[in-house]
Amino acid sequence: MTKHDLTEQFLKETYLFEEQLKAFEAGKISRNEFKGISGSFGSYAQKEGGYMLRLRLPAGRITKETLKFIVERADRYHIDLLKITTCQTIQVHNLSAADVVSLMRDCLKFGIITKGGGGDNPRNVMASPLSGVEKEEIFDVLPYAQAAGDYLVRQMPSLHMPRKLKVGFSNTKENLTHATFRDLGFAARENGTFSVYCAGGLGPNPKLGVLVAENADPKETTLYVSAMVRMFSKYGNYKVRAKARTRYLQDTLGIEGIRKEFAHFLNEARKEEPLMPVPPAFSVIKKAEGCIEKTEGSRITPQKQDGLYAVSYHPIGGCIAYSDLQTLWETVKDISGTEFRLSPDGTIYIINLTAKEIPAVLSATQGGAENLFESSVSCIGVPICQHGLRCSQGLLNACIKRIKKENFKDGVLPRMHISGCPSSCGSHQTSSLGFVGHAKKIDGEMKPAFRLYAGGLQTDPGACLGKETAVLAEKVIPEFLAALGKRIQEANTIFSEWYPSHTEEFQKLAEEYAQKAE
Repeated sequence: MTKHDLTEQFLKETYLFEEQLKAFEAGKISRNEFKGISGSFGSYAQKEGGYMLRLRLPAGRITKETLKFIVERADRYHIDLLKITTCQTIQVHNLSAADVVSLMRDCLKFGIITKGGGGDNPRNVMASPLSGVEKEEIFDVLPYAQAAGDYLVRQMPSLHMPRKLKVGFSNTKENLTHATFRDLGFAARENGTFSVYCAGGLGPNPKLGVLVAENADPKETTLYVSAMVRMFSKYGNYKVRAKARTRYLQDTLGIEGIRKEFAHFLNEARKEEPLMPVPPAFSVIKKAEGCIEKTEGSRITPQKQDGLYAVSYHPIGGCIAYSDLQTLWETVKDISGTEFRLSPDGTIYIINLTAKEIPAVLSATQGGAENLFESSVSCIGVPICQHGLRCSQGLLNACIKRIKKENFKDGVLPRMHISGCPSSCGSHQTSSLGFVGHAKKIDGEMKPAFRLYAGGLQTDPGACLGKETAVLAEKVIPEFLAALGKRIQEANTIFSEWYPSHTEEFQKLAEEYAQKAE
């Protein structure tokens, strides 16, 4: 199926979405019934009115043309909130019923696919955000992520999987895309090949991935994707939705069983499918102008291309106002060769900048996170998410406000990850400090609370999932963090160095605050 044919098919399917949307608006179908339909189109009804639309942005890459399109549509539809997700997409919020249909069609005509943004479909394929420009990268994984994304989108019309499938590519040991514990992950290795992991995932009963291949030829990327789809389609749980994720294959097939079956389906794919073409590697043709001698501690990152830089901008909680996006567009529209990359932690990178171009970009991106702690990750949470238990964005903002008063050294408190519910849309289990929405009985009443996780690590090798340590009332969390930060500051160190040798002290402090109501 050609790209044009695929777009035409998806456009025709939007009329089914529109029909069901009208039925939902008229009260003829329930919220759950509508969710079962709308999710496959990348849209959900928000908890307190309006609709969300998720824009699929392969590998988190946004060209200037794409940014212009998003800004223009944000203006046309009076969009006041855009959210960067942990899958490197952008969620557009607070749309009316008419506007969500119209925007969906506009996106398809432009080339942005919303299909598969939810439901039992492959999600946006992820890649390390600075692929192709990062000095420390093992090799550029972007072309292979794009090939995998194209492959899965073309397969969507014929796929029938039990649940969603998340695929990620990592170019450094930092492993920002969590490739080693995705449904399917590709981790770059020094010899130019991939280590391939599968059947991992976050949420209830999280698991690290199973290493199913080493020295995998990058040219066979789509065959490995096919093998995973085939295995999941055969052995995934179609009857019990709560257990219909690939990580549960570790329980049913076992580690060795997964390796055996994956190898079987990979051989099948090799016999039955041609190799998908891989796009050319990312290239930068731009001359340096000027030089920046000191970048440490700033939002400026030197690229592997001499004299070029990337600027990071982390809107608090990954939430972007239209006015900020418009300011960014007006600043970069005449800068040649630049583009944008979304990170799973909610950061936007503006890449391929010369030293002379940086001051204007820094000025246009003021108001975001000023340190590691403020760059914490949060899902959208209530009152927007219909399944959310707690206001994760509200907790994040309350914590930032409280910690600003302490003037801690950068790193004294780490980047937190906050999920409003156990679905782990804030990837709380990957973080050294994570919170997930909960409830706690206080003075005989159930009050808003969060479960605290600690000790998570995403690096490759060495990745591990955080462990639950306590349940804290929502109101006490900012003070808990302030008390924690004071201890670390007094020890003249930072959290990443302090925690490994002070886990018992950390636990005692968490238990102390678990006894507090406010």
